[in-house]
Amino acid sequence: MALNESSAFDQLLLIDKAKTWTSFDVVNKIRSTLRIKKVGHAGTLDPLATGLLLVGVGKYTKKLNELQGMDKEYTGIIEIGKTTPSYDLETEFDSETIADHITAANVQAAAESFIGEIEQIPPVYSAIRINGMRAYQAARQKLDVKMKPRHVSIYDFDIEKKEGNEIFFRIKCSKGTYIRSVARDIGQFLEVGAYLKELRRTSIGDYHVNDARSIDEQISLFTNESN
Repeated sequence: MALNESSAFDQLLLIDKAKTWTSFDVVNKIRSTLRIKKVGHAGTLDPLATGLLLVGVGKYTKKLNELQGMDKEYTGIIEIGKTTPSYDLETEFDSETIADHITAANVQAAAESFIGEIEQIPPVYSAIRINGMRAYQAARQKLDVKMKPRHVSIYDFDIEKKEGNEIFFRIKCSKGTYIRSVARDIGQFLEVGAYLKELRRTSIGDYHVNDARSIDEQISLFTNESN
């Protein structure tokens, strides 16, 4: 039975997105399983990332633009000494450099250099539209893609620890910040290259992943409430 979209099911869902799911996969799962037409999300989360995804259902889709502008917080792992074209594990490694000489102090200095308002070049492997085509589509077709820099703000960039070539971090930033690009820039600053190995979005504004549910848990809750 389809849910009545003018009912109490008009709400904001906090989803803990699983790895390999796209943000659209989550929206489509809710839309198709529960047969709700008005479903959308506030801020794309890369397929290889996990964590908080805000999904608006029914009348709450009207609030999504406002939610997209909120600051975000992430935790993750950057590995130095290797690079990939996508700046994460979506693509194969294309370079490797010895990084044994890089110290925790070097990493801390690199992180501090990015705090504040910066100009950041988004990844070529992103959903940004270039001449009517998604940038990642052009990249996969080996087309020459020029990404324009954008102004973003990094409020906090904490290096929690360094284990070998892995850097464990927490970062709080503005809308539009690509953490994959942060990883690339850290590698360039240290002159050894780097890529984003793991990423988890922990908060969007005052919404926290600790209050989120998996997609299956949320659908089950919806189904029980409708019976």
